[in-house]
Amino acid sequence: MMRHPRLFREYADRMTPAAVIPMHTPGEGIEELEHAVRTLGFKAVLLPGHVRRPIASVARTAPAAARRAFWLDTFCVDSEHDYDPVWRTCVELRVAPTFHSGGMGWGSRTSVSNYMFNHVGHFAAAAEGIARALFFGGVTRRFPRLTFGFLECGVAWAASLFADLIGHWTKRNGQAIANYDPDNLDRERYLDLLRRYGGSLVEGKLEQPWIGAGVLDPTREDPAALDEFAACGIERVEDIRDLFVPRFYFGCEADDRLNALAFATKIHPFGVHLRAIMSSDIGHWDVPDMTEVLEEAWELVEDGVMTAEDFREFTFVNPTRFLTGLNPDFFKGTAVEGAVAGLRPSER
Repeated sequence: MMRHPRLFREYADRMTPAAVIPMHTPGEGIEELEHAVRTLGFKAVLLPGHVRRPIASVARTAPAAARRAFWLDTFCVDSEHDYDPVWRTCVELRVAPTFHSGGMGWGSRTSVSNYMFNHVGHFAAAAEGIARALFFGGVTRRFPRLTFGFLECGVAWAASLFADLIGHWTKRNGQAIANYDPDNLDRERYLDLLRRYGGSLVEGKLEQPWIGAGVLDPTREDPAALDEFAACGIERVEDIRDLFVPRFYFGCEADDRLNALAFATKIHPFGVHLRAIMSSDIGHWDVPDMTEVLEEAWELVEDGVMTAEDFREFTFVNPTRFLTGLNPDFFKGTAVEGAVAGLRPSER
């Protein structure tokens, strides 16, 4: 990492290297952020989307199996560490965290014979995990100035996540969850219905806890734990939009036809645009000719599924918004400084 600023210095008007930040502990992440930004001069950072943690009992009783037995720490929900100091450091250093981790090797992507089977969708799966954790962990609520970028993962999963969050909150928010509270059950009527209509299925069994008597027991759940959206501080459905749409940016491969989904206002709740960013995996097998990248992206406009204004947002406005949100001088001294300065107020 120490060589990169020097290697890119000659091309600083057109290229910016990113510092890779480890996150095994918050202290490690903060130390590397401070070193990368303050000492080495990086202005872009890349974080992992998760850390694989060993399952302690397996590591203790079956060390040989410990490598395969792990859980994914996404930093914000059920983590063994408090990562808020890392997000606070990002704000102080004026760097927007980006994430780029793979999902191969966990879930269903564990084939030993088919790389493509493991590869399809794995970046999206990993990005969805950290985005969901940032939201449910209340990070976008506690750090209102911070934006987050998810790289090389597309935007289709984000459209699904955004709609799912709204749908789930509507049915299971802190007030709506009472609709499913067993304490609200009319127990006498419930038992009466079982006696009248249960027939031989319940005859002589109403004292068994899984059919009758157990349902009559008072619940033992902690009421404070029932609202699983509590960390987000959501009071109305519009809060989900405000904590998601302007805070998350999605790196999209130029040849991904579903990039147009980001601008499909008739599909998304509230008619929003999701903040997709054109990107390209130059140097990898999926970009055999780097001169065709922009052409591939523009094909969506030619095909009528994206407008020219959408394309401008995709290739210029959204990347600029993301990188200048905390650091208005990000593009100072670059070839696009003048164009950035000319952004319309609504595009900032």
